[in-house]
Amino acid sequence: MTSATDQGDAGSYRGAVRHLLEPRSIALVGASARPGSFGERMVDQVLRSSADLAVHLVNPGYDEIAGRRCVGSLADIDGPVDLVLLGVGDGALESQLRQAASRGDRAAVIYGNVYEPPAEGVEPLRSRVATIARDSSMALCGGGCMGYVNLSYGVRAIGYVEPDPLPTGPVALVTHSGSVFSAMLRARRGIGYTVAVSSGQELVTTTPAYLDYALSLPETGVVALVLETIRDAAALRVSLDAAAARDIPVVVLPVGTSERGRSMVAAHSGAVAGGTAAWEALAEAHGLHLVADLSELLDTVELFAAGRRARPRLSGVDRAGGLAAVLDSGAERAMLVDVAAATGVEFAEISAETARRLTDRLDPGLVATNPLDVWGNGADTEGLFGDVLVELVNDPAVQALALAVDLVEELDGDTSYPQAALRVAAATELPLAVLSHVPAAHDQQAAAALRAAGVPVLEGTRSGLCAFGHLIAHAEPVAAPEPVSVDDARRSRWLTRLAAGTLSAVEAFELLRDYGIDAAEVRSADHEGAVLAAASAIGYPVVLKTDEDVAHKTDVGGVAVGISDDDVLVSAYRDLTERLGPKVIVARQVPAGAEVLLGAVRDANLGLLLVVGAGGVLVEQLIDRVAALPPIDATRAGALITRTTMHRLLTQPRGGAAADSDALAAAVAGLSALVVELGETLEAIEINPMVCNPVGAVAVDVHVELRSR
Repeated sequence: MTSATDQGDAGSYRGAVRHLLEPRSIALVGASARPGSFGERMVDQVLRSSADLAVHLVNPGYDEIAGRRCVGSLADIDGPVDLVLLGVGDGALESQLRQAASRGDRAAVIYGNVYEPPAEGVEPLRSRVATIARDSSMALCGGGCMGYVNLSYGVRAIGYVEPDPLPTGPVALVTHSGSVFSAMLRARRGIGYTVAVSSGQELVTTTPAYLDYALSLPETGVVALVLETIRDAAALRVSLDAAAARDIPVVVLPVGTSERGRSMVAAHSGAVAGGTAAWEALAEAHGLHLVADLSELLDTVELFAAGRRARPRLSGVDRAGGLAAVLDSGAERAMLVDVAAATGVEFAEISAETARRLTDRLDPGLVATNPLDVWGNGADTEGLFGDVLVELVNDPAVQALALAVDLVEELDGDTSYPQAALRVAAATELPLAVLSHVPAAHDQQAAAALRAAGVPVLEGTRSGLCAFGHLIAHAEPVAAPEPVSVDDARRSRWLTRLAAGTLSAVEAFELLRDYGIDAAEVRSADHEGAVLAAASAIGYPVVLKTDEDVAHKTDVGGVAVGISDDDVLVSAYRDLTERLGPKVIVARQVPAGAEVLLGAVRDANLGLLLVVGAGGVLVEQLIDRVAALPPIDATRAGALITRTTMHRLLTQPRGGAAADSDALAAAVAGLSALVVELGETLEAIEINPMVCNPVGAVAVDVHVELRSR
């Protein structure tokens, strides 16, 4: 048993959290002897703890429960306790927590939903409960939670029956969902835990505190988070940096990322969930592994928990690195390739020498390629599959290995596939897993034997491939952000100007140029003479745009392009004036190119996010964007751009030269610098479109929205 208490208070978690997760004394308010009741289960589970605990049972209706003395009130316990478990209804929560706080009890778990009907002029119950705990410096797990199990310390602070014993291992789990908590603990996957927390509404103690505690345990090797929202974003980012510093993978399942999902999260727990962009930006900044569902979460956690890391990509070699897979079916091989293409998982390009050695071992007619279909005449299955797996292990382009077969129960008792996997696993440190395409049909006994020997069994083609994708991605270190260099004079100049109010269109373009972002030459005008003078100064051809308060200029015919002379300009201006008003912008016509959206938008939890994606009229029709947290430099910006579908329009245009992607990356880095220096004043900034062509990337329209004071 390892105790973070033994390490003193040097860890980043607060002392109250240590009392919560490593209590020496516990009071169970609502303890009961009634069979099947919550209070009875709570007593049963706590008494199964292996830690040396002083357990106090509290219920005025009993003198004794389970052979132990029961007192009528917390006041009947001498001195404060480390942890109070509040197994009482919502109506009694406030008074019981207030009594615990007044005694100096250090932490509490609230299982109930902490709800009362709203009443005008009455502070909500959740707020009142949180205030009591905060004012008393109490850690508080919940409400609406299942509690926690701390296997490293040996305590079960739960009121629901979970397996006993639970497997110990390297995984630390924090989940807002109680159902996920139980499902993870009950999954027959061989996954072992250091600590598992159902944190619920996190009224006081939030995910970063639990994460800090988990990282203080030397046994923790993988973190799994199931989160409805990002609470205490600054602290969470510090905790994630600590995980990265220890090279501990963090696997995150965010829920409530769709519009309807967010509304459901809010209705259920009151959490303000972020959209996918916020999670993607957080993942990009900290090297998180975002998963889409529970199947992918379990497969990814199991693969990481096995402890084997993917081989780093080849350096200075043209061959592509990635996954190698061995199958016994041509159709399933094609399916595997299809799913890998859809999920972005790459297969290793094996060498000619590896292909030659494989050919020598394969039955006639089989082609030595990756993924590899090995099934021929069915002779010597164990030897054949073991041999080809070993050959692939020895190819340095192979970063991880999958035996992608249906692990069905063989009715003739054949154990060739598991034996081949065990043989190869014992001979290499390279990650090896069995990937079962039909989990409902796989042999549970064989799967258990493989897992007991340290060979993961992944349960699904898509989820298994994604798990390998995360494992391989983790082999590439997250680049540390470049030191932020702030131009104090520039920052002061623009903060003064922004404090005066909204920027004009011309000023907005000047702002971009001051941060190194190329922008079209523009001039404003509000009568024909000024329009003609602006065009003369800029030089034809020009673009004419309305400068009235119109959100989508193109949608209302507010933009005229390719204007080549005075007569066309005057005609276009008169048309705009009649329909939309006299205020216009005259801009230099930029040579055609791919249209990109570049901007920053404020997230409620993380602040301003940089966003890059398809722009122009495609911005709403083609949902193609990536997000990042500033600051980022041009190198990281370039990597960000390659993750968009739009990147193909830049690098592989039809009938023309490739756009200057480096110029676009430089513009993204420039916008990052702008956000770092001026972000406190901005609600959003949008450059749309930025035209990217072979000679550069030029902003042709920009909108700046200031934060309300």
